Amino acid sequence: MTTDISTPPVPAGVPGNSAPSAASTPHRWLFIRAGGLDQVVFRSGADIAHIAELDQKLWVALACPTRGIDFDARTLDLIDSDGDGRVRPPEVITACQWACERLRSADALLAGGGTLSLDDLDDNSAAGADLAREGRRILDLLGKKDSNTLTLADISDRSEWLAAMRFNGDGVVTPDTASDDALRSTIQEAMRTHGSTPDRHEKKPGLDRARAQAFMAEAKAMRDWYAHGDSSDEVLLPLGDRTLAATEALRAVAAKIDDFFARCRVAAYDVQAVAALNPSPQAYDALSGHTLDVGAQPIAELPLAPVTPSRSLPLRGTSLNPAWADAMAAFACDAVAPLLGERDALEEEQWQSLRSRLAPCEAWIAARPANALAALSRERIDALLQTQEALFSLIAEDEAAELHNRLLVDLEKLLRLQRDLLVLLHNFVSFKAFYRREGAIFQAGTLYLDGRSCELTVQVQDTARHATLAGLAKTCLAYCDCTRQGQKMSIVAAFTAGDVDFLFVGRNGVFYDRQGRDWDATITKLIENPTSVAQAFFAPYKKFVRMIEEQVAKRAAASEAGSQGALQSLAGRVATADQAAGADAASKAPAKPGVPSAGSRIDVGTVAAIGVALGSISAVLVGIFGKFIDLGQWIPVALAGIVIAISGPSMLIAWLKLRQRSLGPILDASGWAINGRMKVSVRLGGMLSQTARVPPGAKRIAPDPYRERHGLAGALAAACIVGAVALLAWRMDWLDDRLPPRLQHDQAAVTAPGA
Repeated sequence: MTTDISTPPVPAGVPGNSAPSAASTPHRWLFIRAGGLDQVVFRSGADIAHIAELDQKLWVALACPTRGIDFDARTLDLIDSDGDGRVRPPEVITACQWACERLRSADALLAGGGTLSLDDLDDNSAAGADLAREGRRILDLLGKKDSNTLTLADISDRSEWLAAMRFNGDGVVTPDTASDDALRSTIQEAMRTHGSTPDRHEKKPGLDRARAQAFMAEAKAMRDWYAHGDSSDEVLLPLGDRTLAATEALRAVAAKIDDFFARCRVAAYDVQAVAALNPSPQAYDALSGHTLDVGAQPIAELPLAPVTPSRSLPLRGTSLNPAWADAMAAFACDAVAPLLGERDALEEEQWQSLRSRLAPCEAWIAARPANALAALSRERIDALLQTQEALFSLIAEDEAAELHNRLLVDLEKLLRLQRDLLVLLHNFVSFKAFYRREGAIFQAGTLYLDGRSCELTVQVQDTARHATLAGLAKTCLAYCDCTRQGQKMSIVAAFTAGDVDFLFVGRNGVFYDRQGRDWDATITKLIENPTSVAQAFFAPYKKFVRMIEEQVAKRAAASEAGSQGALQSLAGRVATADQAAGADAASKAPAKPGVPSAGSRIDVGTVAAIGVALGSISAVLVGIFGKFIDLGQWIPVALAGIVIAISGPSMLIAWLKLRQRSLGPILDASGWAINGRMKVSVRLGGMLSQTARVPPGAKRIAPDPYRERHGLAGALAAACIVGAVALLAWRMDWLDDRLPPRLQHDQAAVTAPGA
């Protein structure tokens, strides 16, 4: 998998290459076989430029998540055009084509490092030329006038730097942006009346174009309204500038005065209505039960003055409704006195004359624009409009900077693609990074546990949901909860080598993530599968030994329980022996001589049955052993048959599962869409899970003082094995040339019939 592949000539006429070629010429791809799949090799920029022509059935992955993998999230967000948190082939193709359109040669995407020379940008395309100019501008702003190389570090912090400038391109101007007090006051007034928009930098409140246009439109409406008043004659403003105050004073009491004179006319029509038109005693009784305020609504609803036939309206005095005293005083001062002269009462004819003289001004006031600036004076409106051109010029200057921001984002995207695109292709279109053990982006780190290091680890969000699908990978999987300084995450590790005898829930290990940080890891769930055929070979024997150990443990426990019960019974009898001795002596009859007691009586039939059983078993074992010895040279074949009969089924099942062992279900459960069966062979599994080994050249300087000592049992086992081998050699005539004639197997076979 590490074989170097020569690079054939790059076809011309593709994006990022200047030489033309026939459009019908298909691109020539190079593939390598790994994991049971043909995987494309990206050997030149032309391969990236023609990525759209590669059949997607040959892509290893068809989707990957933008989070939970060891890849720059900002780069993935720039590629993820629809923002759904997943990257798919159309988005990868678009990113490749976008980058190639802006580069003079697509080979620049193979270098990596996040560094571009301005000469790498294609001046013949509008997009490339704009980026080249913006790159030159950025270098000049950074004080690198003599440099022609732009790095991702130069760009990554520039967005914040530009946002902090006076004009940052968001189209929002703050009071601090203004260069003079008048313009600053206009911006503040517009924000007060029409709201504000947060600025891109520090989220300060500011004014955008839409709000500024609405504010100035209302200011113009007020200016036109004031101008209409200037263009009229004395009919509109009989009192000049004082007409507005007089009209406002009249409008404040007009409804109440009309109500008073209407009541008086009805009273003049019929005197009997006077009592009904004035407040009733009950109304005053209702008021008397409360703490009174002359400005209270119930008092304000009473008539301006007592109603009588043909009565004049008092403008001041105690007969005037106290709730309207101030409004009537203003009316008398601002409207009545200037137009009718000083007086204490107002007749209905005088009221109608006063209204007719102020009617044009009243109509003009009614036409005042009902906007947020209606309360401002004409001088203030004129001052605001004088800053209109400066305000929109300021906003236009800020908006013009947005072009630089857009080009800055494009430069950042291009530099990120130059650094990360090839890595993504080696982990998406092909899995070169995984099969060459360069660290695939889905690998979360390395788990050290049970004397092994597991490199195939994947971050998991939901263990139960992940295990449902990942179990189809036919791989031994250990789900672990990892904790570090209050942080927590879950991973799944594939054990692809070694045995699984001591893997169980609760075992602890150490997990190192891709950044080298160490986490405490604890197994929370285990999916058992064979790791090798050799392990499956010994599995039946281990299970048999384990069953024997369990049975022996159960029998030992039962015997111990029986012994404990007997001891407790004996202890009880010993403790009460002095009390029961007399009663036992009296109840026991003297034993007859020569007759054993019931406690010492031996069942002869039982002894005979045991002897017959042992004899039968011995005869059977001797017969089997004799038949086995009679096999002669076929003894090894018989032994092999026995071993195959015991271990064969387990090895066959393990072999079938190892052939089906794949990476796909593990990644599919993590949000990937794997396009083929990514096989994990025994050889690859041995590299992904490495067992502990003494380093080459190391020496053991002393034997283990705590090793197990087999003693007599080991010696007897060794003697039996040596005897069996010697007997086999004698039966196979392998020792006849070294034994005396009377001990030779051939001689024994000849003399046996005549014996």
